Amino acid sequence: MDRLDELAVFVAVLETGSLAAAARRLRRSPAAVTRTLAALEGRIGARLVERTTRRLAVTEAGRRLADEARTVLAAYEAAMTGEDDGPLRGMLRISAPLVFGRRHVAPLLARFLDAHPQVAAELVLNDRNLDMIDAGLDVAVRIGALADSSLVARRVGEVRRVVVAAPAYLARCGTPAGPADVGEHDIVYPSTQPGPIEWRFDGPRGSQTVRLRPRLMINAIEPVIAAAVEGRGVTRVFSYQVADELADGRLVRLLAAYEPAPIPVQLVTVSARLAPPRVRAFLDFAAENLSRLPVIRPA
Repeated sequence: MDRLDELAVFVAVLETGSLAAAARRLRRSPAAVTRTLAALEGRIGARLVERTTRRLAVTEAGRRLADEARTVLAAYEAAMTGEDDGPLRGMLRISAPLVFGRRHVAPLLARFLDAHPQVAAELVLNDRNLDMIDAGLDVAVRIGALADSSLVARRVGEVRRVVVAAPAYLARCGTPAGPADVGEHDIVYPSTQPGPIEWRFDGPRGSQTVRLRPRLMINAIEPVIAAAVEGRGVTRVFSYQVADELADGRLVRLLAAYEPAPIPVQLVTVSARLAPPRVRAFLDFAAENLSRLPVIRPA
């Protein structure tokens, strides 16, 4: 059996999430895909994908092989098609946080597709950091420190967590002078944030944590911001998420002297140097354009 074909089947299984979907993409029978994957596992001597009745999960051995498999297949594709010398082609899979992706990555990706008619793309908007290999992603925008040290990252900016409230709310309830005062205010809390219901502040006397009793909790950022603009209370969000509201005065930034350190905004990929030309081109394009955004430019 063609060794490259085994790798192609393995990558298709990971990217589609099931043997049946991989079979449809490759125009083969599910049984043929199952046999090919089993043959590859036999050759490797390790289980690459755990199969259950509901889903597939890549094993640690599968993660290691997936990176190498993508590199080999990309190099083969470039050699066979002359992609390095011709127009970019193929599929891009990009992930980004929901609000940032909708406002900034989607327009950027549209311009990239306009410039490269033979490239197609899928943009996955999710506030969770999806596994690059499990989700079949080429590039992801990550806001925050990277948990996976094996990823290749390119920093394009930074954001801060900012405490904000509407002028009408502050006129009615007063302006907190320090972190301790926040606990006495009405809080609009994004319930998507993991962990205890509290905010950490950094000030002249070091770190300070304030436990909160939210008046309103919402599991999506945009209605949280809308509630704050309506004067429902104080909230804390990423600075880029309320840039427009701060600029036009609908919200006021509070306790700036106590904000935690800036949080990096990064483009990440599994392997930038050996990625297909379309992925390298998009990384360069995205890095150049995102780094110019005022909302993530370092102060």
